[in-house]
Amino acid sequence: MKSVVQLDIDVPRAPLAALFTDPELNTQWMDDIERIEPISGQLGKPGSRYRLVPKKGSMVFVATVVARDLPRESRLNLVASNVVVSVKGTLTALSPNRTRLVSEELFTFKGLLNKAFGFLAQRSIKKAHRQHMESFKRFAERQGVGANP
Repeated sequence: MKSVVQLDIDVPRAPLAALFTDPELNTQWMDDIERIEPISGQLGKPGSRYRLVPKKGSMVFVATVVARDLPRESRLNLVASNVVVSVKGTLTALSPNRTRLVSEELFTFKGLLNKAFGFLAQRSIKKAHRQHMESFKRFAERQGVGANP
């Protein structure tokens, strides 16, 4: 299953890319994440791994930074017991102070039961993806690095 969210954000591309790819900032805009736990590598750099520990529930994701071509693109994989999510963020400058963020998430569910759940939960998953990205937009625009701080 694939989910794509596109948002125009009033922040220049380079500072926005820095905010978007810094795992230490995740807890400031992902309302459901309690903490980040580094596992290996330099946090946020290609090859690095870290845990995303939720505030509620037990679904812990292990994130691996696959690629960073900043300020244009980033890729990471999120792995949990029942799903793998490939995440691609693309940033396009619309003007000196405005950037388009396209976040693509490709979900691969493990096992027949999880595949059925994924199929039934598509709407909720896409809604959660949009909410995360809208939360990121609010966070980034509040940082004061945009056109209208």
